[in-house]
Amino acid sequence: MSKTTIPSGGLGGGLPSSLTVGSAVAEDTKVVFDGNAQDYHIGLDDSADDLVIGKGSALGTTAHIVTDENGHVTMPLQSAFFAVLGTAQNNATGDSTAVDIGSWGTEVIDRNADFNASSGVFTAPVTGLYVIMSNGLIQGIATNHNDNQFKVISSNRTYDTLGEIGSSSTGFNGSLNQSFCGVIDMDANDTVKLQIDFRSGSKVVDIHDGFKFSGYLLG
Repeated sequence: MSKTTIPSGGLGGGLPSSLTVGSAVAEDTKVVFDGNAQDYHIGLDDSADDLVIGKGSALGTTAHIVTDENGHVTMPLQSAFFAVLGTAQNNATGDSTAVDIGSWGTEVIDRNADFNASSGVFTAPVTGLYVIMSNGLIQGIATNHNDNQFKVISSNRTYDTLGEIGSSSTGFNGSLNQSFCGVIDMDANDTVKLQIDFRSGSKVVDIHDGFKFSGYLLG
């Protein structure tokens, strides 16, 4: 594949109104933006028939945005995580103990390595909006538990759910499926985690091993 370098001042006669890169043969073609500290490229990955925008001068090595021939757009390096607790946190709370949901045993997804499975803390790599989700079963809730709280705690604010829930409530059997989904504003290096706090009873409330926690960078 031939290479043409356009100087920073441009071509003397200017560029044509229509420019074709490549000659319809089986080869990758690209345009490289040669920066001072970092290079970027946009090009055709001919073997996959994908249009790729990425970092560096080598096509396909660090793809940021990929568009296929059917119009599907993916961002292979966009920060995202999905974890399952794996092991129940038994007798976690119930006596006003605020407990972080941590020690996530199964990391199904941790793109960009921003989720700490041991602590259950996700750290935002860049400033932006993030979709944060959780779902799982809380068990062992007794009649004397009240003022219950499930919290999604981020650096900028805390999102509280639940309230006066006890097993004495009509039709309540001591177990509760808790879900959260929201868009959270985060600055670079901000964190988000899950916390549970049941009060006015004894420490018998459990967090089921199937509890799930996930999120991704929306933009």
